[in-house]
Amino acid sequence: MGTAQSWLESANAAHCDFPIQNLPYGIFSNAANPSPRIGVAIGDQILDLSVLAASGLLKIPGAEPAVFSQPTLNGFIGLGEQAWTAARARIAELLDSGCATLRDDAALRARALSSQADATMHLPVHIPGYTDFYSSKEHATNVGAMLRDPNNALLPNWKEIPIGYNGRASSVVVSGTPVLRPNGQIKLPDQERPIFSACRKLDFELETGFIIGQPSKLGSPIACENAESHIFGMVLLNDWSARDLQAWEYVPLGPFNAKTFATTISPWVVTMAALEPFRVQQPAQSPEPLSYLRHAGKHAFDIQLEVYLKPEKSAEATRLSHTNFRYMYWSMAQQLAHHTVSGCNTNVGDLMGSGTISGPTRDSLGSLLELTWNGKTPLPLADGQTRSFIEDGDELILKGWCQGDGYRVGFGNCTGKVLPAIAAA
Repeated sequence: MGTAQSWLESANAAHCDFPIQNLPYGIFSNAANPSPRIGVAIGDQILDLSVLAASGLLKIPGAEPAVFSQPTLNGFIGLGEQAWTAARARIAELLDSGCATLRDDAALRARALSSQADATMHLPVHIPGYTDFYSSKEHATNVGAMLRDPNNALLPNWKEIPIGYNGRASSVVVSGTPVLRPNGQIKLPDQERPIFSACRKLDFELETGFIIGQPSKLGSPIACENAESHIFGMVLLNDWSARDLQAWEYVPLGPFNAKTFATTISPWVVTMAALEPFRVQQPAQSPEPLSYLRHAGKHAFDIQLEVYLKPEKSAEATRLSHTNFRYMYWSMAQQLAHHTVSGCNTNVGDLMGSGTISGPTRDSLGSLLELTWNGKTPLPLADGQTRSFIEDGDELILKGWCQGDGYRVGFGNCTGKVLPAIAAA
């Protein structure tokens, strides 16, 4: 679909996130129909797949029409790769500039297309489990140098294992959901015991996430060379982090309340089929990984990523970071292979976070912890303010896209506004 054009003109704009080459899936509702259902983003519109299925225009092997009327993508995803491929091909056919079926049927088009501006987006999948990795060498090096030893920034296991931890699936929210500043224990440097307080060092983490599409059985590891076939698609992900809570609690077992209060994902799931043209070589790995973590070929993806911060009373957002997913040391396939090598099973809809994505330059760092070096060098904003960490009322906006020849495959925005902490009783 590299040179294809849609009859929907908004989909053909050079900087549109959702051309016919993309076709990401999401769950939406609107005033005309308040029931959450499956849609595909195209241009500035949403194509209602429940309408197409009910009209007999979207017949997918093994799929009942009702699957497109469900409030999550899990049922559709669970149909498997053959169904995904068939659905993508048929949707692309119906939206192609040369196809009159939907283009010339004004009544059907009016029912099947809805404005994105008028829609409410919902969490796209039911998430049985959530795992967050720590797979950016640049990020891990920065954090190690900052908080431990600059001469031994990476722990001995980091280049051997895709480090990760099991997060909290229940607090994953869709873009646009407000985020409450968390409360918890903070250990101040001049006090012997911790205090109970609202977080004072609230941060973002620029990440992507991948959605499991093909499950695995308990006791059956996923081979690294086959791991990508288990992935349905990707989202943008902001793993909000309370750095001061984390500093006190993470020894000996790692993150807990510092991460559990909210994780925001973008509403559109960009399929691996749409990302395939943007496959690139991942960074060189040394030492060579153990055999179960080896895969031949290209397993990184050229996804440009940005973070913006917009203060509550400011008319302008400031870009804080511009980086790229291709910098990630451990690939998604390696992450999934390691996750399951113990026999851990996966389920349709499981979410796997990449970990903070940082690049090699100061303006490509994926967290305020790095950008301000733990608050020591505040960042200037466009309206004259500065930030060491996130303040109440600030909105964080993540953007991501792959740049093609005359088109881009985008993720849309992943946003969240921070609200004040609930006062302790």
